[in-house]
Amino acid sequence: MSKQQDTSKLWGGRFTEATDSFVQRFTASVDFDRRMAAEDIAGSLAHADMLCAAGVLSDEELAAIRDGLSQVQEEIRDGSFQWSIELEDVHMNIEARLTELIGITGKKLHTGRSRNDQVATDIRLYLRSAIDSIAGELTRLQHGTVTLAASNTDTIMPGFTHLQTAQPVTFGHHLLAWNEMLQRDYGRLQDCRKRLNRSPLGAAALAGTTYPIDRARTAAALGFDAPTENSLDSVSDRDFAIEFCAFAALLLTHLSRMAEELVLWTSAQFDFIELPDRFCTGSSIMPQKKNPDVPELVRGKVGRVNGHLVSLLTLMKSQPLAYNKDNQEDKEPLFDTVDTVLDCLRAFADMVPAIKPKARQMREAARRGFSTATDLADYLVRLGLPFRDAHEVVGKAVAHGVASNLDLAEMPLETLQAFCPDIGEDVFAVLTLEGSVAARDHLGGTAPAQVAAAAQRALRKLEQR
Repeated sequence: MSKQQDTSKLWGGRFTEATDSFVQRFTASVDFDRRMAAEDIAGSLAHADMLCAAGVLSDEELAAIRDGLSQVQEEIRDGSFQWSIELEDVHMNIEARLTELIGITGKKLHTGRSRNDQVATDIRLYLRSAIDSIAGELTRLQHGTVTLAASNTDTIMPGFTHLQTAQPVTFGHHLLAWNEMLQRDYGRLQDCRKRLNRSPLGAAALAGTTYPIDRARTAAALGFDAPTENSLDSVSDRDFAIEFCAFAALLLTHLSRMAEELVLWTSAQFDFIELPDRFCTGSSIMPQKKNPDVPELVRGKVGRVNGHLVSLLTLMKSQPLAYNKDNQEDKEPLFDTVDTVLDCLRAFADMVPAIKPKARQMREAARRGFSTATDLADYLVRLGLPFRDAHEVVGKAVAHGVASNLDLAEMPLETLQAFCPDIGEDVFAVLTLEGSVAARDHLGGTAPAQVAAAAQRALRKLEQR
């Protein structure tokens, strides 16, 4: 390494030799953290305004900083800004350019702050904005899901346990189960936003500053609910990033479960739904193929997001207070998680409302799997049989149905009475698919009227956001 002092660094006064070129590249973050440029400039404007109010900057200096940062922002927007790896990160690139534009006043902007509280502020601002965008896409997906459910309250399909036909439900009821998962995800996202919305600006490097700063002023200017309470924690806390990635991992888990069902339902073996061609691709060798690539890719991306969560947890697990260079590694996993979540939500929000259910195939699948067996057991209980005895009777009837290739509803009354002589003609009302779903007429049940009411409640919740 050169023994010459490195004067290109804004922190270079302490050093007597230049940074090694590999170390310079290895430690730089500007290639990825420059996506926070708008947040960095917003934080600097709020900080400069506060310094002026505190008498640290003059009105003329504040005006020059505002004009200079406005030009920097315009250069970044139009692509003419020259990013430099030698200046390490987004913060020093912007400060250096500001100083080029307005001279020594640009060097005063950093009074009373550190890159430690600066980056902590920027990343919170960035993630808050990302959360708001994600909330919008999540709401759009929920609205499409619930609207599709509302139009399929009586579209009968099999409900499954162990991927075996269990009891009949409706397609609308199944879609509303998806919405319940997404509704919890939305709540977790809002909880995360609430906890991150505290301003660390003013914590400086780790111990605060001797300047007469007003942290409440900068917090309000940046839309934070309040300043953070402890300077050490302020610069080293990344709980909010971990919490966001935990939300993302759960959301992607839910989307992956939904995707798995879409993949199954579009197969020739199920043939429950059709996805529009714009969400599918073909095969390079098999001309008949229509592959559900969008759901498959979303299903795969959960591994990516889970990995980012583990990465951040591992990053933070052994860090002493306060800030450490390790925390530079928080941004790439976080940024990629944001991008992945937004892309997956957009894909599903566009795709789900366009799903076309195949009602005849769904109904036939429900009819084939003895899905009303539990209804027959409940009928026998109402006749006075203990449930365990009723369970055995129906089991024998199902075994006969398997052997004779007859559904319970297709068996003659005399055949059913051979298993229990108390069975009457009214049994067929409970053995129909429509009768089965209608019988569960309670909150959360499958009755079409209950499903329609649940869909309307869900829509009202979405409209109140």
